[in-house]
Amino acid sequence: MPTRFLPTNPAIAERVDRLDLPFSSHGIDPYGVDKRELGRFFTWLGWLYRRYFRVEVYGIEHVPEKGGAMLVSNHQGGVAIDAGMVLASVFFECEPPRLAQGMVEKFLASLPGAGRFTAKVGQVTGLPKHARRLLEDDRLLMVYPEGARGTAKLHHQSDSLVRFGTGFLRLALSTGSPIVPLAVVGAGDAFPTVANLYKLGKLFGAPYIPIPRYLLPIPRPTTIQILYSAPMTFEGDGTESDDVIAGYVEQVRLRIKWLIEQGRKLREGQLDPNDLELT
Repeated sequence: MPTRFLPTNPAIAERVDRLDLPFSSHGIDPYGVDKRELGRFFTWLGWLYRRYFRVEVYGIEHVPEKGGAMLVSNHQGGVAIDAGMVLASVFFECEPPRLAQGMVEKFLASLPGAGRFTAKVGQVTGLPKHARRLLEDDRLLMVYPEGARGTAKLHHQSDSLVRFGTGFLRLALSTGSPIVPLAVVGAGDAFPTVANLYKLGKLFGAPYIPIPRYLLPIPRPTTIQILYSAPMTFEGDGTESDDVIAGYVEQVRLRIKWLIEQGRKLREGQLDPNDLELT
């Protein structure tokens, strides 16, 4: 969404100023992140985060205050609502605020104006070299090991997990980066997908076109829960055997699965937030 015509909330501009990023005198960092565009972007995203989706965040203290780290999450929803709300959560809830940077699908970067906009708000094309550079530069990297298979889940599959890729774990080991597991619950209810049109998506260069239950391609308001768990670290340098890496990946997957279960209990009133222990 173009944000150049949106006014920036002064309180949000102040949080942007406190981001620990090497902005130039023109307000641009080495990745092309633009302070003014960030201010407008988070003004718009903040309204969605607080008013439209009414996001509830638990365990935000597990996100490191500084340094490189991976935020590793499940994927929900026919569109990347979950990613936007994770971006908002670390910007609005962390002290000091942090900017999470994710790997954008290549097709999105090819759309007119989209690639330039996503770069200005810190999101980069999903290439391994970009992910490594971000971690080596002490950035907060947002990773979805399910990939496009995750957002392709239909509504009744929202809380399930499909196969995880293993590249993120090798990257974490080779860069010495902690993994912060997290789960998003409720984003699938905001965009309840009943079908994916793969052939039509291919015509537009996209993996698929999601069709929600009510046909209109507009997410509906709902409450979303985001749960962060304690960072996980593993021994190794990334050259371990496939079996070892697969075992590490399974530990991360099981942690996220447990977080999803806790999120569902919160959502259904089966768990009091005061009794929630995220370790």
